[in-house]
Amino acid sequence: MSVRNKRGQVTIFIIIGIIIVVAGVLIYLFYPQISTTLGAQENTPQSYIQTCIEKEITETASLLALQGGSLDPKNYIMNNDSKVEFLCYTNEYYKNCIIQQPMLKQHIESEIKNKISGNVNKCFGSLKSNYERQGYTAELKSGNVNVEILPKRIITTMNYSLTLTKGDTQKYTSFVIILNNNLYELTAIANSILEWESVYGNAEVTAYMTYYHDLKVEKKLRSSGEKVYIITDRNTENKFQFATRGQVWPPGYLINA
Repeated sequence: MSVRNKRGQVTIFIIIGIIIVVAGVLIYLFYPQISTTLGAQENTPQSYIQTCIEKEITETASLLALQGGSLDPKNYIMNNDSKVEFLCYTNEYYKNCIIQQPMLKQHIESEIKNKISGNVNKCFGSLKSNYERQGYTAELKSGNVNVEILPKRIITTMNYSLTLTKGDTQKYTSFVIILNNNLYELTAIANSILEWESVYGNAEVTAYMTYYHDLKVEKKLRSSGEKVYIITDRNTENKFQFATRGQVWPPGYLINA
């Protein structure tokens, strides 16, 4: 009987061990989905702010890329339902165009910052209220927002100060959102094309695709002389498009683009 009891206990321990191992494997495999479902991604102030603002940054960057870098273009041409801004323009005949946004990258950074600033304040106000409902004493101080377009990413830094007290004290002095995006590379090609347009009156798009195999660069010539350039990343399908108007001949003349 003693031997049987010992064998029974060993069997039980083996079964318990197997259950523990299986549970561990399941937790390892499915923890990201479980965390998302339970809202674990918002357990910290940083993750809360990122969840609240990241989508707007992404959508704003995409809209700017389709509209030549401006949220509300004033001088534009329509292309596939998008208002595509003229980044190099002249209304004179035979003249090369003049670059309209010589600081294109900085202009886009400013556009993103201005667009998200209102939502940034709302998100931090919501964050503060959320912690106060959990019994924290929350002190929030507003700060400046900075947007940087860098190689392969867009970095948004919010210098807001948040102090949380509930027994102990936690202090956060800045919040950073890093968005994977190649807007920097696309605008760099756009600037190069604009230089050719302003100096020579035209740009040869095949040259760019020869050097940059991941890019597709298109040039659409309108009957009135305007051009729409579309730069597309073949891997991500991200694109940047803009318009130019220069070296336009009067009606009745035909030129090759």
